[in-house]
Amino acid sequence: MQTPYGHLSYCSNIHPGEEWAAHFSVLQSSIPEIKAAVCPNEKMGIGLRLANQASIDLSEKSNFDTFKNWLEENDCYVFTMNGFPYGGFHNVVVKDQVHAPDWTTPERTNYTIRSFGLLAQLLPNHLTEGGISTSPLSYRFWWKTPEVLKEATKIATKNIISVVEALIDLQTTTGKTLHLDIEPEPDGILENSDEYIAWYNNYLLPMGIEQLTSKGFSSEKAVEAIKTHIQLCYDVCHFAVGFEAPQTVIDKLGIEGLKVGKIQISSALKVDFASDAEEKLKVIAQYNEPTYLHQVVAQRKDGSFQKFPDLTEAIEGFDENISSWRVHFHVPLFLENYGMLSSTQSDIVDTINVHKNKSFTNHLEIETYTWGVLPTEFQAPLNESIIREINWVKGLL
Repeated sequence: MQTPYGHLSYCSNIHPGEEWAAHFSVLQSSIPEIKAAVCPNEKMGIGLRLANQASIDLSEKSNFDTFKNWLEENDCYVFTMNGFPYGGFHNVVVKDQVHAPDWTTPERTNYTIRSFGLLAQLLPNHLTEGGISTSPLSYRFWWKTPEVLKEATKIATKNIISVVEALIDLQTTTGKTLHLDIEPEPDGILENSDEYIAWYNNYLLPMGIEQLTSKGFSSEKAVEAIKTHIQLCYDVCHFAVGFEAPQTVIDKLGIEGLKVGKIQISSALKVDFASDAEEKLKVIAQYNEPTYLHQVVAQRKDGSFQKFPDLTEAIEGFDENISSWRVHFHVPLFLENYGMLSSTQSDIVDTINVHKNKSFTNHLEIETYTWGVLPTEFQAPLNESIIREINWVKGLL
């Protein structure tokens, strides 16, 4: 829906369906109920998640026409998409495979370009901007030496530049300005704002300028095109896990002239070990489920940070000099406390306040996808939970 601070929606990766027919069926049964509760008298935006197979299926004219007609009939529209998970995301062990195939592969490149072609057609006539969020190049631990990691980064960057070229062509043919929104995540090749900026300046810009100037662009126009079509996905959960304050991140991006394509409104778990440490370790163990990666950043009592690739390693590696944890577990937005644990809900409030003070994106997307793996006492009917989240965010705006 349109708000004074941009388009607001929730990400459909909360719903199962790696093939389009299955995913569309869930949208048809869920969206009308959600819309009636959160915006009955205005158009509802959808943050569409398409798996690779779903993107192939939706490229078939009959499927596409049916979906576009359904959007119009239900007063809905698509303005952003989630292109991070390529394949299975529900009822399978995802873990680090959420990055696969990564940006070193033609499969990831082709899937993303195909998805942009669909988004260009799905955007309503009055909207000229759309974005797709994506993996931060690859999973860091797949690349065993600095030299191999550097080479993987170069290959991934070259493939992303080919997406820039495709988006330049789409802008020319459709008038739509589309951007790929890179989503830093713990243990991705790009984990945080500093690594994103360093990659942008040391890889993307020099390699992109070289490629585009060979096609007749001036250096200035090449930089403009890259900064238009490659933006940041500000996932609040991910930046909170990394102990990064929103105003600091936005200020750093502003200095570099880099844009934010989307805020993914999400919350992480937080554990304060100042008291009842043993009891809290037992509680957090309930969240150590086998489907998704739950990276942990620990702050030690001397102010330093220690990273763990998943909750299992964090629990095993806990010691008395750790003062707190931030855990990559997308918990519901509207709860600040989870028994003895808490959340990074305040980071959402801070991010929204920074945005309200000086708008830095047009796209706001709620992304909580872990409802099915939460401890039982925090689970509720899915549509009811989505409605509660959207209304909570609307209250902030």
